[in-house]
Amino acid sequence: MNTKLVNRPLYEEVAERLRAQIFAHEITPGSWLDEQSLAIEFGISRTPMREAIKVLASEGLVTTKMNRGAYVTEVERSDLEQIFTVLSLLEGQAAKETALKATENELTQLDDLHQRLETAAADRNLEQFFEINVKFHELIQEIAGNTWMNGVINDLRKVLKLQRRDSLSRSGRLLSSLVEHRAILEAILKRDPVAAEAAMRNHLAYGLEATK
Repeated sequence: MNTKLVNRPLYEEVAERLRAQIFAHEITPGSWLDEQSLAIEFGISRTPMREAIKVLASEGLVTTKMNRGAYVTEVERSDLEQIFTVLSLLEGQAAKETALKATENELTQLDDLHQRLETAAADRNLEQFFEINVKFHELIQEIAGNTWMNGVINDLRKVLKLQRRDSLSRSGRLLSSLVEHRAILEAILKRDPVAAEAAMRNHLAYGLEATK
């Protein structure tokens, strides 16, 4: 299979490919990223590969160790606790702002996404549930409209994707997550910013608990 890349800027395309492999666990947490071997595999020089790895390091997906090179980040329990603490604050604020400023059309979009989430849960389609869940959270962020806040949230959620998918497969977590999303949606539809923030923070607290 020819994996040579031709799009520009090249290092961004390489980073996108590596990111996809990491999220798919084709390159597992803790794995050493051999620049030379990866460059040969992708049909490129080591320079764009090195730049791509720097991009992933800036996102927290790769950890650089002194004199040892770059490794796919291994998310420890302490990391999860810190990440969820920050996400709770930021996503809670996003839900609060969404309840205050969402248009009727945006509320309909959120409701439609949640109905798709309900269907995925009923079908026990974890892959689809995960993807729609991401879109639901992203739409809340988009409606809130705080670019700086959303950038931090997005980077933190990239790190969570190193392990997050597995938590939904735990007994009862899929249904619990669905119920939590219902509470978030209900508060936003009622335009209750306090309840929306509380529901989102509660959702993330349970999300952290599910990673144990």
